[in-house]
Amino acid sequence: MRTLILVACLSLAGCAHAPASDSSTAAPGLSAAAAQAIVDAPDRTEADRALDAGRHPAALLEFVGAGPGMKVAELMAGGGYTTELLARAVGPTGTVYGQNPKLVLEKFAEKPWSERLARPVNAKVVRSDREFEEPLPPEVTDLDAVVSNIIYHDTVWLNADRAKMNAAIFRALKPGGVYVVIDSSAKPGSGVSDAQTLHRIDEQTVKDEVLAAGFQLAGQSDVWRNPQDTRDWNSSPMAAGERRGTSDRFALKFVKPR
Repeated sequence: MRTLILVACLSLAGCAHAPASDSSTAAPGLSAAAAQAIVDAPDRTEADRALDAGRHPAALLEFVGAGPGMKVAELMAGGGYTTELLARAVGPTGTVYGQNPKLVLEKFAEKPWSERLARPVNAKVVRSDREFEEPLPPEVTDLDAVVSNIIYHDTVWLNADRAKMNAAIFRALKPGGVYVVIDSSAKPGSGVSDAQTLHRIDEQTVKDEVLAAGFQLAGQSDVWRNPQDTRDWNSSPMAAGERRGTSDRFALKFVKPR
């Protein structure tokens, strides 16, 4: 199925334009220098480094506010590019939960995900093979952050109950914990209609759905923005061709009220 092949390429998605401003509220975590040091670590794989220019990983770590000793989770970790960055950020005293649904594991992620978890740097990563509606075990609570990196639109065509998913994330976070959603922008007013065909979602739709779960919008970043994007083409790496990595991306930070 073509859409399943496109899912397999999610870990290759990127955005090639230069970083812009960050309007998020201040959060504890790594300094810019510390975040960049993680990205520059000599033991990162060349395959991961090849994605960095489009992914802006140092900016991601700063935006999430991940830092030593924290407990964080990533939704639909795929092969684990972002999960490993988070693991490096929280260090040996922290914990990272990496969630993947059964379909994603069966179709493309099992091998790269297993190989990722075998790397010593990921020793504190906890594998969570669960569906989106209950992405984490019930005993996982008081998380500092949950990250959804370019995959919220996939929960649409994978027929996940997003209201249940967002409610589960709300329960798993501690008061003051953050839920970061980054995704490729669809045209305003399009809702979820482009989720499968163009691998995009309307930013306002994401805001509405997450706020409905009880979150508050704490900030946003335009690091991943590209105002030249016409938002009418498939942003999946396999389909994008020369435009791969140039989609406009919104970055939203929600917080669980204290």
